[in-house]
Amino acid sequence: MGTSTRILRLMSVDGFPEWKYRIEKYIKMKDFKVWRSILRGPVRITTTVGGQVIDKEVENYTDEEFEKIEEQEKALATLTMALSSGITQGFCEYTSTKDLWEALIEVYEGNEDMKESRQDMLRQKFNMFNYIPGETLEAQLQRFTTLITDMNISGIYLTKLEINKKLLNALPRSWDMNVVVIKKIKDLNHLTLAKTMAIIKACDIDDKQREINHMSSYST
Repeated sequence: MGTSTRILRLMSVDGFPEWKYRIEKYIKMKDFKVWRSILRGPVRITTTVGGQVIDKEVENYTDEEFEKIEEQEKALATLTMALSSGITQGFCEYTSTKDLWEALIEVYEGNEDMKESRQDMLRQKFNMFNYIPGETLEAQLQRFTTLITDMNISGIYLTKLEINKKLLNALPRSWDMNVVVIKKIKDLNHLTLAKTMAIIKACDIDDKQREINHMSSYST
């Protein structure tokens, strides 16, 4: 998964959209110069001799020029370490971080037709999203959050009303009464997904507490 101190690794094609989004944020957080190096491409250290521009000998590099090269190497190392060993093998030919980054996007994100196909797939998953028998509430909410995140990363943006209605309508039948109440007293046009989920979790806690109280009354 990756943390603030542990780099997120790309493990499969399916995980590329989220990885691409998160690895950019990670690199910018750790060292924005590294991200700038990825976008800029390789730096050529040159000098002019006899009116001709030639590559400068390493022993003649200035401290500033060495910093540029170090920055470039750090960028390549960072991006390479963010790939699983299986994926790295397919991109060993790239010695420029910019070329490697662009190659990853071309292979895993694809052309416009592939992007459109992925968007169609995500829209279909959204339309068909529903409760899976035996699934916990937490698992269903996590599954929905992941889907919405994938849609946003892929350029699909829905209104708060569309998102909230889909989630509420996908809850188990045992939630019918709670769903009716939430729809009636809450403005779904302005509730963020996080707030809607908080309301759902609060209702779940209340229901469990009532169940405990109900069982306690019978035991006494």
